Amino acid sequence: MERHELETTVRDRLGDGLWGAGLVTPEATHLVRNGLPEDGDVEIGSISKGVTGLLYVTALDRDEVTADDRLAQHLPDLGGSPAGDVPLGSLARHRSGLPRLPKIDGMGRRSWDMLVHAANPYGDSLADLLAQTRRTKVGRPGRPAYSNLGFQLLGHALAAAAGTTYADLVRQRVSDPLGLGSWHVPATTDDLRPTAVHGTTRRGRAAAAWTGEGIGPAGGIRSTLADLTGFAEALLAGTAPGIAALDPVADFLGRGVRIGAAWITTEADGRAITWHNGGTGGWRTYLGLDRAAGRAVVVVQGRAASVDALGVELVRGS
Repeated sequence: MERHELETTVRDRLGDGLWGAGLVTPEATHLVRNGLPEDGDVEIGSISKGVTGLLYVTALDRDEVTADDRLAQHLPDLGGSPAGDVPLGSLARHRSGLPRLPKIDGMGRRSWDMLVHAANPYGDSLADLLAQTRRTKVGRPGRPAYSNLGFQLLGHALAAAAGTTYADLVRQRVSDPLGLGSWHVPATTDDLRPTAVHGTTRRGRAAAAWTGEGIGPAGGIRSTLADLTGFAEALLAGTAPGIAALDPVADFLGRGVRIGAAWITTEADGRAITWHNGGTGGWRTYLGLDRAAGRAVVVVQGRAASVDALGVELVRGS
């Protein structure tokens, strides 16, 4: 697929809104965009979990943690709580028994403000997150259940094991080594850069940026289109740290679906696509890899409407 064909395909699906796409093949890398500045950084949402998966494998390789370590070993504020006894390995595969979100006082009001005013519901600090987690019940472990909370805690535990913050861990072990200069994890709106691009809800309302120290490992990383595509190139080439995170090790949700450390692999028609998507108040994202074919795709849209089907179509080349 040439650049003009890529642009035509994406425009046919996403129209004249705010979007960008990157396609990596053995022959070339193409970037196309509409309304998205070249230096504009966007919310990659839960693709951040994929980054946390890489950091988890890296920490295992460096003997900083083990899969059997309990959360409270690295986040002592969770000592004596049900979550404190959850092993790190179960978090990486969404099998911890933790719910999707912690027990948050006033979550009903937050959800209302998000739905009605497109406000950010996740601006909590790490201290807030740990306090919420102490009040959170843990369900039956071992069964796959997608958990934002699990990856929030995993990322912060990895950072604590390395003696740093999650934002600095991303910079030191992923973005700096791979030359992804736009990557950052804003804890508050004051941390947003002048290049930050704001998206909209599905109905077109301007959406607040999703910032927050607590949510960082599960959905807080920002990136330009070029750097997100560069990240996909590094995953495809196997040069990203912790690359074994992409290798599936357990069944996940759905037929033919398996999971590594955050990264999901879907097998269909004899082809395996490794991927993660993301969604925030104003952005939808997709990163997919056909590792056998040497093909990768990134799609970002500044509107809260899924781009998954387009991403799958592009990565499959169909």
